[in-house]
Amino acid sequence: MKTLVIAEKPSVAQDIVRAITPTAGKFEKHDEYFESDEWLVTSAVGHLVEIQAPEEFDVKRGKWSFANLPVIPPYFDLKPMDKTKTRLNAIVKLTKRKDVSALVNACDAGREGELIFRLIQQYAGSKLPVKRLWLQSMTPAAIREGFDSLRSEKQMQGLADAARSRSEADWMVGINGTRAMTAFNSRDGGFFLTTVGRVQTPTLSVVVEREEKIRKFVSRDYWEIHASFLAEAGEYPAKWFDPKWKKAAANAANGEGAEPDPELRADRVWSEREALAIAEAVRGKAATVTEESKPTTQAAGLLFDLTSLQREANGKFGFSAKTTLSIAQSLYERHKALTYPRTDSRALPEDYVPVVKQTFEMLAASGMKHLAPHAATAIKGNYIKPSKRIFDNAKVSDHFAIIPTLQAPSGLSEAEQKLYDLVVRRFMAVFFPSAEYLVTTRISQAVGHSFKTEGKVLVKPGWLAIYGKEAADEVADAKDGDKGQSLVPVKPGEMVRAETVEAKGLKTRPPARYSEATLLGAMEGAGKTIDDDELREAMQEKGLGTPATRAATIEGLIAEKYMLREGRELIPTAKAFQLTTLLRGLGVEELSKAELTGEWEHKLAQMEHGQLSRETFMAEIAAMTENLVNKAKGYDKDTIPGDYATLSAPCPNCGGIMKENYRRYTCTGKHGDDGCGFSFGKTPAGRTFEVAEVEQFLRDKKIGPLDGFRSKAGWPFTAEMVIKFDEETKNYKLEFDFGDDKNGETGEIVDFGEQQSLGPCPRCAARVFELGKNYVCEKSVPTLAQPTPSCTFKTGQVILQQPIEREQMHKLLETGKTDLLDKFVSMRTRRPFKAMLAWDKEADKVNFEFAPSKFPPRKPAAAKTGTVKTPFGKTVAAKGATPAAKKVAAKKVAAKKAPAAKTAKPKTPRVAKPGAGLKPSAALAAVIGAEPVARTQVIKKLWDYIKAEGLQDAANKRAINADAKLLAVFGKPQVTMFELAGIVGKHLTAE
Repeated sequence: MKTLVIAEKPSVAQDIVRAITPTAGKFEKHDEYFESDEWLVTSAVGHLVEIQAPEEFDVKRGKWSFANLPVIPPYFDLKPMDKTKTRLNAIVKLTKRKDVSALVNACDAGREGELIFRLIQQYAGSKLPVKRLWLQSMTPAAIREGFDSLRSEKQMQGLADAARSRSEADWMVGINGTRAMTAFNSRDGGFFLTTVGRVQTPTLSVVVEREEKIRKFVSRDYWEIHASFLAEAGEYPAKWFDPKWKKAAANAANGEGAEPDPELRADRVWSEREALAIAEAVRGKAATVTEESKPTTQAAGLLFDLTSLQREANGKFGFSAKTTLSIAQSLYERHKALTYPRTDSRALPEDYVPVVKQTFEMLAASGMKHLAPHAATAIKGNYIKPSKRIFDNAKVSDHFAIIPTLQAPSGLSEAEQKLYDLVVRRFMAVFFPSAEYLVTTRISQAVGHSFKTEGKVLVKPGWLAIYGKEAADEVADAKDGDKGQSLVPVKPGEMVRAETVEAKGLKTRPPARYSEATLLGAMEGAGKTIDDDELREAMQEKGLGTPATRAATIEGLIAEKYMLREGRELIPTAKAFQLTTLLRGLGVEELSKAELTGEWEHKLAQMEHGQLSRETFMAEIAAMTENLVNKAKGYDKDTIPGDYATLSAPCPNCGGIMKENYRRYTCTGKHGDDGCGFSFGKTPAGRTFEVAEVEQFLRDKKIGPLDGFRSKAGWPFTAEMVIKFDEETKNYKLEFDFGDDKNGETGEIVDFGEQQSLGPCPRCAARVFELGKNYVCEKSVPTLAQPTPSCTFKTGQVILQQPIEREQMHKLLETGKTDLLDKFVSMRTRRPFKAMLAWDKEADKVNFEFAPSKFPPRKPAAAKTGTVKTPFGKTVAAKGATPAAKKVAAKKVAAKKAPAAKTAKPKTPRVAKPGAGLKPSAALAAVIGAEPVARTQVIKKLWDYIKAEGLQDAANKRAINADAKLLAVFGKPQVTMFELAGIVGKHLTAE
């Protein structure tokens, strides 16, 4: 009987096979598993199964109605993920093999790994006994040790319960919260999708709260006094400060209970008169100098986890979190150049010191000239030593830090090279000595006023040498007395003179908006904002989301129009403020607070240790979900209290003051107490107006085209909006304008005036112009020159949400097609796609043309000949072949049956290709023999020798260890398989 091992990723399955081969015997590789006499090893590819409500509890029609809420299923069904069905089916098939008697859960050592295995096991319906392989290190020795100490299923039950509970709780809060908020916002008509979630909503709240502070911020004037002092050796800058100033005392002066003022500083003066008086008093006066110099050191940053890598890449290169994850994943999967990137650990296992040394040796021997010398320096200086800062099992979760592998990459894109270099430099830097500085603080005193200058001189670069000029720039000369400069010397007791002294007027600035780098940091450190000690402790290692999901959370908030990405800034939209106002108004703010995650983490940790039952936790989640739905369902007030805007643009009907409330923008009359009745909803067709858009709309009485609208059926669409006077109500009202041209039907004459033509009509060669929201042929509408239209060419300025700019329409008319456009959204699948617009002569209309696929289509066997082979080798006409093809097929069949009329010509013998008779060198001949041979045969013979002698490296199959014979060929003790062809070429000569 055999034991089936299920890992989480294919790479881990391969590592397990390599590690246990010496004890388990040789493994045979199949498509999706490895097999030996006693073992089967396979893997998932992350999550293969997701939870869903059972069919009888699944609400399909009317799911956005309060009538069907809350949805609290008594149990959950499983649903295979579409992309990985094949892999799931393969694993299920293996579990059902008659020779499989036990399972080993070798998924990652953590909550998610446990969940992945348990869901696969449940889906397969397997009742086989299970053992748990718990690995924190992936060295062969650690894997073998893990197999020697497998854990029982009972030992892992707490972790399994916590994993299931977290997954089901997320489902219940996300589904019910989203449906309840959507039902609330849509109950006056229309469809206004309002998504919420345990991670996404607190993340959005962080961004909204920062924006609220920015909007409420009132800038204040302050002054700094900058001076330049002249010594015998030259001038140096300095800045005035108050040596007696203390932050606590300054804030205490504001009054008891007042909020601390973060703008107060020792070097700020809050009165222009006082600042000018100080400058005047000091200018030209002599000053005494005291200074203190201290040596300081600065260690390199810790190794990267995914979040710190995403933050660094965003700050340095402007990469989004999603882009960084995608590049890191490519370097891991495709190039095998980095270790697994979806990690929250910044340490390595304690048994990884030898692997690190091998990695440095690979880097030193590589052709990467900007990295190799530093790796060589580390090896020569014996820098790679055990250190708890780097090697610590207690700080390794289900994965260790991101480091380079033993595989030197090649063929990297520019972005991949940037990220690879970033990881490698940090990896090397952490082993290098600390950078050493001499920091000098100089105080210059003149007529009772103190001025500070701080200098920082790099004495020994240490790890900064790896970063070269980039690091030098960070400690380059600074101005105005800030840290970083190298100061001119001042002799003991020397008096200096204040040459120039200026009072600089400045303004306080609002807090900066979040970038992806700072938002990732806020998500990671969300626990720091929690007051409750237990909850903060539970959040310490978690934060909001996981490193693997944070990028997707940010992208999801942008996709749902809760945030906009402008440059590197993330800006919350009106829809985000509306959701925040709603949650506060309904009294369900826990959905927007990190405390919710903290509370869950605290209870899940208790569950893992057997201190809390799964049933108790899920009952609490069900109660919380019911409370959330009931608060939204039972809210009966007219509006939600909030901080609403008063618009500067007047009411178009009476000129009165327009004010915002939760649902509408409403006229309140000229004195703000009696409106004329004009109002319109803030979210027409599910799209929330920004305040700036409303101001423009009221001024111009039109706006757009705008995207992001949704029909009652939930379909997205793009439209222009107008404010029109309605004769029936004697007031203005809001309408959609889709730019439909009615002139052809009404016969109203169109005057294109001075408008410039975009090009010739593809139907009749007349001129094409803009009209409404379309591009039309001048002969397709009534004009003075031709009152009766004779052409039908017309195409929209927005097609499937893709705006078609004038330049692109001009290109289509002149060349027959546009550039590749990337913002089309399919009406059927609702997915974005890329295409060109092209004039289709056969269809007589503008059609889509798709870029050619990178992968050539398979040629069907019957495409050219009209024949196919039956399973028994008989040639017949292909089904669906054209009549012509069928005739050809009939002739071929007949020809096959008929005896040959002529004897076939003898085949011309093949001429040997140049290079078929190459002579090996003496060193190479000792391995493959001395007879002349083709280059391809040399490689084959070499591989035969390498395999026979077992010279492939056990840890890295791409590396070949040289024995005495191969050392003479290779010239070094180890080469990679990719180097073989180049080495062989040097040992072959033409005869």
